[in-house]
Amino acid sequence: MAYDEGLAQRIRDLLAGEPGVTEKAMFGGLAFLVDGRMAVAATGDQGVMIHVEEAMARELCAREGIAPMEMRGRPMREWVRSEDVGADDHLLEEMVWMGVGWARAQPPR
Repeated sequence: MAYDEGLAQRIRDLLAGEPGVTEKAMFGGLAFLVDGRMAVAATGDQGVMIHVEEAMARELCAREGIAPMEMRGRPMREWVRSEDVGADDHLLEEMVWMGVGWARAQPPR
């Protein structure tokens, strides 16, 4: 798979004890689902993508190192990515919990 296992383990450690978390290989990375909804994924070399509300995605993209996620050249308005969270534990933790917050705010499946 094309994701960093060390980064995936750091995400696992952050989510340890969080109810309803499962892992699934998706998009060449490792997705972490909360109650069946994809919240965060380890992608590429030290890359992370998260699912958030569209307004939050716009706000996050104004920050250095965070960009909108694109799929086949099309922007995904509720997804953002950071390609290098490896050296920034605070950014990783912040992004993971934003993704979890989005997933928890959705109606049950």
